[in-house]
Amino acid sequence: MKSLQVRIYETLAGIETLRPQWEQLLSEFRGATTFSTWEWLAPWWSAFSERRRLLVLAFLDESSRLVGLAPLCVETRKVAPFVRLKVVGFWGDGSGDSDNLDFPVRSGYEEEVASVLLNYLAKESRRWDFCEFNTMPENSPVGNSLSRHCSWVSFRHQQAGSAVALPETWEAYLLQLSAKERGKVAYRRKQLEKKYRTRFYKCENEAELGVCLDTLFRLHQKRWHSAGEPGSFMFEARCRFYSEMAALLLMRGRLEFWLLDLDGKPVAAQFGFCFDRTFFSLQEGYDTVHSPDSVGYVLRAHVIRQLIAAGVRRYDFLAGESASKARWGARVTQYVNLRFARPISKGSLYLQMINTATKGKEWLRLHLPTNAWQALRRLNCAVRGIKKQASPKE
Repeated sequence: MKSLQVRIYETLAGIETLRPQWEQLLSEFRGATTFSTWEWLAPWWSAFSERRRLLVLAFLDESSRLVGLAPLCVETRKVAPFVRLKVVGFWGDGSGDSDNLDFPVRSGYEEEVASVLLNYLAKESRRWDFCEFNTMPENSPVGNSLSRHCSWVSFRHQQAGSAVALPETWEAYLLQLSAKERGKVAYRRKQLEKKYRTRFYKCENEAELGVCLDTLFRLHQKRWHSAGEPGSFMFEARCRFYSEMAALLLMRGRLEFWLLDLDGKPVAAQFGFCFDRTFFSLQEGYDTVHSPDSVGYVLRAHVIRQLIAAGVRRYDFLAGESASKARWGARVTQYVNLRFARPISKGSLYLQMINTATKGKEWLRLHLPTNAWQALRRLNCAVRGIKKQASPKE
């Protein structure tokens, strides 16, 4: 068993001194994604740090080499009238923006990092009520070790995602699709080019980033408002987060932000980024006036073709599964949400209540008619949107 020391960081300035070792660790961690990088997490903290404090644990070997990282924060969460609990979770979780959150670790140190982390949490257990590690990849080495060795009250739930394995050529990719879908890809683009002067382009310099982001925000909101939903960019904090994060990713050459113009007017946008050879599709929007022209569909096909040519081998839709994603060849993936708390505590009581409620929701989803379930979801989204709109933070 390797002997590790733990170093605690509670400020961005302190954590920034770790960046060279942090980036080296990510380069050697097979599960590394953009969501574990400074470029994602630092802007997220600037936008969403209210009621949270940083708690980043760096695990060092005997030569002071960084072998593991627990990018955490502590949130004070209101769970009922007059009841607030302290929650230890991932730095980046809680705003609905991050997926694939994880504990970067060097090969061979997975069990030791998990053990030392559990020991630390036990020692500091009076300073938190429960731990909540959401959207971990199903094969997270440290996450799975925590699940195996945690002896407290714990609950593990799975959450679906979707991703496409991309081959080496566009022609090979098309063969992965149904014959009907292959026909659509070619037909819809040809129809668009007959009707309009089309321009596909990628945002590649900082001077145009602001205009491109404004286009994304506008098109995204227009599309969701037409469906009776609030949309992701109704809050200033999220717009600020995207602006700061996109600028940092652009400087690193990792931003994949594509737009489509018809007759000089932007009508569709797709915002994502690459890490290693995986593309993460984060947000998109399109002009509903051009819904009959399938502008979002045509832009996605163009982006996939460009990514394949650039050597990208995975297109990740992130959380959620749907028929629309499956049409592009997506297969269902799984995230893991792990929660645990001390026995006979406020945290464990709360987790047991949440677990019961989750089972009830799943029962409703399976037994209610589809229309009734969708109506209930829309009502829930509307209520959450009203609550967020009234929040001083937003």
